[in-house]
Amino acid sequence: MLADSSVWIDLFRERKTPEVPLLAAAMDKREVLVGDLVLCEVLRGCQTQKEFDRCRDVMLGYSLVYLCDTDLAIRAAANYRSLRSQGITVNSTIDALIATWCIEHDTWLLHSDRDFDRFEEHLGLKCVH
Repeated sequence: MLADSSVWIDLFRERKTPEVPLLAAAMDKREVLVGDLVLCEVLRGCQTQKEFDRCRDVMLGYSLVYLCDTDLAIRAAANYRSLRSQGITVNSTIDALIATWCIEHDTWLLHSDRDFDRFEEHLGLKCVH
């Protein structure tokens, strides 16, 4: 399972969301993947060096996957365009890359970001609920 930055941020900020216990359980079982772009999104929001170091160290304790190469970038753009042709706007290019990586690698996504709902509904993204 790949966890989106939306869930990691909630975990680190100790927010009580439905997704946080699911991430914690996956972490305990060592069943969580960390995407390089997700790592960047989480770390860029850290307010102190201590917070940055803690988040980095926790996330790098799990398997890191690289979410984009040329082929995936092309597929993500095609998926984005497919949704847009149906009148659906995805707000984040990174979300399109994450969703497409999960679709292409048959990997479940844990998130709390509505952009991914459109990929699930229209393009077959598998999401943990």
